[in-house]
Amino acid sequence: MKQNWISILPTSLMVVCPVMAMAQQTNKPNVVVIMADDVGYGDLSCNNDGNTVHTPNVDRLANSGVRFTDAHAAAATSTPSRYSFLTGHYCWRRKDTGIAPGDAGMIIRPEQYTVADMFRENGYVTGAIGKWHLGLGDKTGEQDWNKKITPNLSDIGFDYYYIMAATADRVPCVYIENGIVANYDASAPIEVSYEKPFQGVPTGKDNPELLYNLKPSHGHDQAIVNGISRIGYMKGGGKALWKDEYIADSIASHAVDFIKTHKDEPFFLYCATNDIHVPRFPNERFRGKSGMGYRGDAILQFDWTVGQVLDALDEMGLTDNTLVILTSDNGPVVDDGYKDRAVELLGEHRPWGPFRGSKYSNFEAGTRIPFVVRWPGKVEKGVSSALVSQIDFLGTMAEMLGVKLNSSQKKDSEGYLNSWLGKSEKGRDYVIEAAGALSVSDGKWKYITPNKKRPYNPNTNVETGNNPSDQLYNLESDIAEKHNVAYKHPKEVQRLQKILQKERNK
Repeated sequence: MKQNWISILPTSLMVVCPVMAMAQQTNKPNVVVIMADDVGYGDLSCNNDGNTVHTPNVDRLANSGVRFTDAHAAAATSTPSRYSFLTGHYCWRRKDTGIAPGDAGMIIRPEQYTVADMFRENGYVTGAIGKWHLGLGDKTGEQDWNKKITPNLSDIGFDYYYIMAATADRVPCVYIENGIVANYDASAPIEVSYEKPFQGVPTGKDNPELLYNLKPSHGHDQAIVNGISRIGYMKGGGKALWKDEYIADSIASHAVDFIKTHKDEPFFLYCATNDIHVPRFPNERFRGKSGMGYRGDAILQFDWTVGQVLDALDEMGLTDNTLVILTSDNGPVVDDGYKDRAVELLGEHRPWGPFRGSKYSNFEAGTRIPFVVRWPGKVEKGVSSALVSQIDFLGTMAEMLGVKLNSSQKKDSEGYLNSWLGKSEKGRDYVIEAAGALSVSDGKWKYITPNKKRPYNPNTNVETGNNPSDQLYNLESDIAEKHNVAYKHPKEVQRLQKILQKERNK
């Protein structure tokens, strides 16, 4: 493909022949990313044989595209994973890409190149809808939520955005539309603090009787919004405050509106859902439908959102000219801070699939994520075992567009278009992942660097995979990472250590 389809036409021809110009314009494929939140490999029926929970819309996507079995996020938590996905830079190269507070300043700075910048520079309208969790404004804690917040997503490549300022369990519990609080209520000015509560404003810790929707299991006991206590303190908001049971509806409707508004021009849409992340409080349409409590019901709600996006593409006649990527920011976690009976009602469902660990973990389930690509007529339908990393989204989209990135722009991101389209089983030589430590895997051997952090988190029931000794696992014979064979294969340990050292030195 060529980089600039339209720019090669003389201006006079574009004026005289607008229909031809439009025809040329539509040769650019639209790109839609559906970024799920905390959805594990085993949470989707296309990955778990549909024995416990059914996700028919995701299955519909997978059946008409390529489903990957060895795809990885760059990190086992949200903020660093999304940072790497949108920039092509490993999060561990910086010290400020950990899980962001709700009042974090922008982690992706305006001077940093993003995949949205690339699409916009190449004639695309760009949009971000849903969960953000990558900060807003210049400095942490200094935003004025009652005015336009700058810098913002328009400074890193997005033409339009309607986002949750952070994530559902953190204040402020409002949407931001193009830099301004959506549905702003001047009678209830917003104040946010992550240091101390506001006098006279109830908290989950001191006023549990006000928690009529969900109660915390650990932490999450500060500001109360919609009968659910959160992380951080908040005052005001009024009619701008979201209701958790309508978050999915809001994300889906804005995504569909974006598609319909820009159906006649190429667009890039980053649609980041929230459903499975805590606090889980799905719409009444889905409650009780999964048999696994709110977490299972939220999976059904997520699948509904996928269906809304796919239906909009069908309705607008855009399906054949749209590349859709469905994935998740990290692995699953069952109890992440609220009493939603997710552990009690899990039954035979295994959100992590056959892998060990979960969100926050160095083990496979922390970063091995669902990954489905559909582009009718361009994708070889089926299942691929190619080794894939989300770090390559920027590089692979650049390859698709014919864009030449310099070393600073792409940094860690490479182009694997044939692999992502299912035309080649040759993926990456290795993937690097960050949780409590760094790990590297070549698809067969996985090495986890030693560290002295805690090996188990009792609050979330997570095996973190932290260990003061070298860890080496043979994923071909031990996919569950039960047998550390570092002492048996010192040469493999050394080989993988050298890869990590080479990457650190870039």
